[in-house]
Amino acid sequence: MNWILLIIGGLFEVGFATCLGKAKESTGTTATLWLGGFLACLTISMVLLYKATQTLPIGTAYAVWTGIG
Repeated sequence: MNWILLIIGGLFEVGFATCLGKAKESTGTTATLWLGGFLACLTISMVLLYKATQTLPIGTAYAVWTGIG
């Protein structure tokens, strides 16, 4: 189960990187929405990484998480 959480967290890492790039290119309300998406994806990704590292070794989990993203 923790591997699944880690993989999903890695996918949300891709989401927060994408949202941050789009927010940088946007202005006004659109930038605010992208920043909201960034914060949501960042929070979810970090929580899932934290949950996965409760049983998986931190080095392995971090390597997989960054490898996905």
